[in-house]
Amino acid sequence: MKPLALGLGMALLLSPLAAAPSLRALIIDGQNNHDVWPKSTVMMKRYLEESGRFTVDVERTAFTWRGAKWLGDYPLTGESPTQELGEPKSDPDFAPAFEDYDVVINNFGWQTAPWPVATREAFERFVNAGGGLVVVHAADNAFPEWPAYNRMIGLGGWGDRDEKSGPYVYYNDADERVRDESPGRGGSHGPQHEFQLTLREPHPITAGLPQRWLHTMDECYDRLRGPAENMTVLATAYSAADQRGTERHEPMLMTINYGNGRVFHSTLGHDDYSFECVGFITTFLRGAEWAATGKVTLPVPDDFPTAAAMSSRPFEGP
Repeated sequence: MKPLALGLGMALLLSPLAAAPSLRALIIDGQNNHDVWPKSTVMMKRYLEESGRFTVDVERTAFTWRGAKWLGDYPLTGESPTQELGEPKSDPDFAPAFEDYDVVINNFGWQTAPWPVATREAFERFVNAGGGLVVVHAADNAFPEWPAYNRMIGLGGWGDRDEKSGPYVYYNDADERVRDESPGRGGSHGPQHEFQLTLREPHPITAGLPQRWLHTMDECYDRLRGPAENMTVLATAYSAADQRGTERHEPMLMTINYGNGRVFHSTLGHDDYSFECVGFITTFLRGAEWAATGKVTLPVPDDFPTAAAMSSRPFEGP
């Protein structure tokens, strides 16, 4: 039995997960125009933990907005009491210890109330010093008046963003990347629909993915604009005229370098069924790992969608 035990021990030590210790992830949330945010936080937390690469904490504002529908069904263990309000309100005590984590996942959204000045400054220091950041869907609607945040996310929408916020960035039909300085609103989308993503610039996050893959029902963001500094577009989707779109190939997945920090920005994730897409799950996990470490070890799963077929994993329970 001793040789067997020794062999098992060596196998565990040599396994990929044993060689890659857990990364510390923090999900921040509490105010989002998308009612599903309490559930999507739990979904992302479980995805991260089940990957074997992350331990996960959640920090939530004391004042919540648009979460009442799901907060009771998707509680957090050890959560401090919160107060649901009819409109966003700043939480003067919201002060996560960002420096304790390798990566922060932002699940805030449009009209999120401003953070305390000290919290904003701590967040800027964290990312600038090398901390990772993941921006999910409506998190790119948040904080239009915060210059550093807009440089972190590269592109954003809504919140009165316009040409003063920076250029539109998209690909044309000749596969050329365009920086469009023309005036106009920042951020729009048509009705939810299934759409295909096309890979653009090579990157560890998308290495091994099919060149094109079909995403589940979601909002196809378009007309995003912002500083777009040090930004790599990983994948685009065509914003079709019959979906009230721009007829341009719009960025869906991006990375941004901010100081020494790495940012992964995914525009995907409008509702729970969008979070169930294996394409979302895979790029989210690999993006979080890259943001935390600069490398990707998590594999592409066998059930990843193809150009013609979607793939989803039903999420069970709270």
